[in-house]
Amino acid sequence: MSDLRIRAAGPEDLDAVLAFWKGAAEGTSISDDRDGVERLVARDPEALILAELDGELVGTVIAGFDGWRCHLYRLAVHPERRRQGIGSALLRAAEERFVRLGGRRGDAMVLTRNETGQHAWRAAGYTREEHWRRWVKPLAG
Repeated sequence: MSDLRIRAAGPEDLDAVLAFWKGAAEGTSISDDRDGVERLVARDPEALILAELDGELVGTVIAGFDGWRCHLYRLAVHPERRRQGIGSALLRAAEERFVRLGGRRGDAMVLTRNETGQHAWRAAGYTREEHWRRWVKPLAG
């Protein structure tokens, strides 16, 4: 897949990313709106990583680093482009970013019902940690 281009998203990409997630990502997030993604890119311009093939958006991952932990979100590959190495290329770019920033371990949030995603994460060398649970509280805007 030599024509695959991996790059950071810019403000001009955000509408395309949001539309892409509707068809390629599993589930939705409270942050899946223009304001949320704009804040991400403004705060950390290298966090949202895109994969393009012949100018078409075919994959995304968010590689967020807070100075302490490396968090991976929104690994999504176009359904017709899966199992072609795009997800692996995105994860390699994210992991290289984390290493450059001094990160030590990446973690990913994966929906329990997302069997396809779980398979992809296992194939990339990630393991499930059953002793952790995610606790959330929506914050008023």
